[in-house]
Formats: sequence, C-alpha cells, structure tokens
Amino acid sequence: MKLHGNAPFGPKGRATMVKRVVEQGWSLAEAAEAAGVSERTCSKWVGRYRREGEAGLWDRSSVPRSIPGRTPEDRVAAIAALRRVRMTGPEIAECLGMALSTVSAVLNRIGLGKLSRLEPLEPPNRYERQRPGELIHIDVKKLVRIEKGAGHRMTGKRTKQAEGAGWEFAHVCVDDATRLAYVEVLPNERAQTAIGFLRRAIAYYAAHGIEVERLMTDNGNAYRSFAHALACKALGIRHIRTRPYRPRTNGKAERFIRTMLGGWAYGAIYRDSRERTAALSGWLDFYNWRRPHGSLSHRPPGARLAELNNVAGTYT
Repeated sequence: MKLHGNAPFGPKGRATMVKRVVEQGWSLAEAAEAAGVSERTCSKWVGRYRREGEAGLWDRSSVPRSIPGRTPEDRVAAIAALRRVRMTGPEIAECLGMALSTVSAVLNRIGLGKLSRLEPLEPPNRYERQRPGELIHIDVKKLVRIEKGAGHRMTGKRTKQAEGAGWEFAHVCVDDATRLAYVEVLPNERAQTAIGFLRRAIAYYAAHGIEVERLMTDNGNAYRSFAHALACKALGIRHIRTRPYRPRTNGKAERFIRTMLGGWAYGAIYRDSRERTAALSGWLDFYNWRRPHGSLSHRPPGARLAELNNVAGTYT
C-alpha cells in the first residue's frame, strides 16, 4: 500500500519523528508517544533512516522475494499454448497432469481466465447523429410488478411477501442526437404492443418538432415480426436491428435504462406498481428538461434539442 506523502504517519510524519531522535536528541519513548506509535515502531523507522536516509521512510513492497511453490515458467507457457487452441481448464489439467485449481490460477494470472480473452477486443464504436429524429433507439426493460410493498432492492429481504407477482415492461425510446427520451410502462412486449408504443413515441417527438427517420432495436420477437415491418413501412421509417449478441450496438438505449432504473424504478420506495408508474412522468420530465447529461456537455436533452433546432433554422 502506498501512502500519501502528507498522511499523518506517512513519510512526512515519519521524518518528523525520526529527526526528533536523530537530530534533536529526543528519546525513542518520547518520539514514539508524540507520533502516537509504539517505541518498537519508532525504533524501526529510526534504524531505516540511519541506513537509507529519506528513502528508507517509504513503505516497501510486500511482494515476497521468492515463491518456492510457484508454477515453473515452462509449465505456464504450456498452459498458455493449450489455452490458445481453445482448450478448457479441465482439459488442460488432464493433459498436463496438473490440479485444476492450479491451472485456473495460472490462467487468471496470465489474463486468459475466460475464452473470450482470446479474441481481439472490439474497438469502441461511438457515434452520434447530427439531426434530431435521424435515428431513435427503442428497447424494453422487464420490471417486477409490485403488489405488497417494497422489494428486496430496497429492504434487503428476499421474501415473497415483499416481491410482486409477474412482470410489467418499460418500453423506452431515446433520440440519438438529443437523448430526448419517451417511456411507457406496458403489460407485455408483444408485437402489437410494440407497434402501439412506436406510434405514440413518434407522435411525442413530432410534438417537439422531431421527424423520425430511422429506428434501431434489438432482435426481439416483436421487432422481427411481419406486423412490425408493415408498421414501419406505413410510418415511413427505416428499421435497423442490432447485431446478434451485441447489445452495446444499441448502447444509448441500454445506458438510458441504467439511468432510469437508478433514478426512477429503484430510486424510491413505492407501495405498488401503480404508484411507481405514476412517478414515471415526473422523473422523465426531470431527465429531459433539467437533469445534466454527461455526454451533452452537462446540459439536459431539451437544451440540446433547442440548440440543434436553432442550428437547423440557420440553414433553412
């Protein structure tokens, strides 16, 4: 552990203590009492100071000089080589005649504890549309229905009496350029429900001067349905789906859901689901028009919308 240089008994405090003994003639007992440590500790630091000077007053590494039982490097290399041909921990242990616990510890130490580490990291794919409505993101978050008071997230008690019965679904929509959000709590995530939500979301954005051009969703059944495709065609919207098993492609909706859960769904104690749903509009108004957004230079989405509308107006 590396202490701050000005910590009460860090290098600066130790220097004061040892100089009282070495330069000012204090006894070990007096210097130790003044520093609030034992005489033995004071003696240790005085000895280090006399041998090494100021450098001796810093903490030393706690790493042992040698580890007799450590796996030999040739064995570590063999484990790494077998891992790179995608062998599992148990297979490597059997092949090399080693304990599985040892193989697992080595794999974790060399950073190959998960097979996914063998794949090159995907570069971040950050993007932001320039026009409001150019792309909207839609996603759904399942929420447990509250019937008998707060659940375990608030009380810490995992009892059936504190949990709800069944699920309800928060359908969320976020504009890519402005982060302006629209949310509804609906009973399911079927295709007809998703289509109805899409129509109302488009109407919401239209009321704020935003014409929706494209829609991005995941590959849920509702969004792959023929009815949803017809609805998008009738609305004049191009539908884009994310890559399979790549939820971060729809990252703006995913990140909004995290914020929504912390600020609204799990941000207060509700008597039941109706009370939680009733609180949604107030929180959403706060998010859209007053809450500073980190990716928008700490301005709310409403301020970004006004800015982009003004910029668009200068070119028309």
